Amino acid sequence: MDFIRIIIAILLPPLGVFMQVGLSKHFWINILLTLLGYIPGIVHAVWVIAKK
Repeated sequence: MDFIRIIIAILLPPLGVFMQVGLSKHFWINILLTLLGYIPGIVHAVWVIAKK
């Protein structure tokens, strides 16, 4: 299941984080990072998914 989440996180980072942690602070941080730059959003999303 984590493999699918990582693929989704690469395509749409906030969705991957939402699937992992829901509407937590990590979700909102990821939205901010994705708006500031797509690559930081991807890195953060993969980090959140791999951490759990």
